[in-house]
Amino acid sequence: MATLNLSSVTEFVLEGLTKRPELQLPLFLLFLGIYVIAVVGNLGMVLLIAISSQLHTPMYYFLSHLSFIDLCYSSVITPKMLLNFVSEKNVISFPECMAQLYFFLMFVITEGYILTAMAYDRYVAICSPLLYNIIMSHRVCSIMSAVAYSLGLFGATVHTARMSTLSFCGSHTVSHYFCDILPLLSLSCSSTHINEILLFIIGGVNTLAPTLAVLISYAFILSSILHIHSSDGRSKAFGTCSSHLMAVGIFFGSITFMYFKPPSSNTMEQERVSSVFYTTVIPMLNPLIYSLRNKDVKNALRKAVGGR
Repeated sequence: MATLNLSSVTEFVLEGLTKRPELQLPLFLLFLGIYVIAVVGNLGMVLLIAISSQLHTPMYYFLSHLSFIDLCYSSVITPKMLLNFVSEKNVISFPECMAQLYFFLMFVITEGYILTAMAYDRYVAICSPLLYNIIMSHRVCSIMSAVAYSLGLFGATVHTARMSTLSFCGSHTVSHYFCDILPLLSLSCSSTHINEILLFIIGGVNTLAPTLAVLISYAFILSSILHIHSSDGRSKAFGTCSSHLMAVGIFFGSITFMYFKPPSSNTMEQERVSSVFYTTVIPMLNPLIYSLRNKDVKNALRKAVGGR
């Protein structure tokens, strides 16, 4: 995957979310609770969609993938962060660090494109309802999911391969609670110019393309909704989109805030706090957003729990 690494550093020390001892236990309990909710919520959503025949539609097909991705990338980040709260020194080896970076990037990029596919699904459902089953066939949904995962694999492979060629011969303390691109680049004692260009190009495309696609989809959706004469019809159409729009806004908003701003505009401590949203909080919020605001999911859950 990459050329031989020239680094003399064989391990890194993750600085963690905070250095204040009095906050370690409260934060451990807080994030443990968030992680448990994320795991139970996302795993429950995947299983519920799998066993409930009324949820075997394109919309819930993509939602099951979204839940699977949230489950995976929160598990890549959060357990190591929890360990940091209860251990004096949180050490991660160089291969483990690169693996964490790789899987985090793969899942976070894939999630952006799955959210885009869900926006297209809502566009077809509202703007071309009579052709919905033809346009959003199982084959089309499978291809869209495969493309999303392929783009995630490509972006993660390029970034991690290039990162593993850098030399880390100075400090080995990562000013973060996981191995992310920006904190690792700041530790390198070799040129990071190519890495920064790749981050700008690949990161920009993987953020801008899904965001534009979602905005265009919702522009057409809004136009169609405004042409609905019935207030109940408009309310129902808005209801089918509100959960997805909320998830998209939180996800892309936090990603953009973290990676696409002037380097001097935030301290690393502030960046760690902003990273919490898309690495820990979003995987917990997504199943809650889609379950609490969705009648189909609530009805399927009642049937599954009640046996009726």
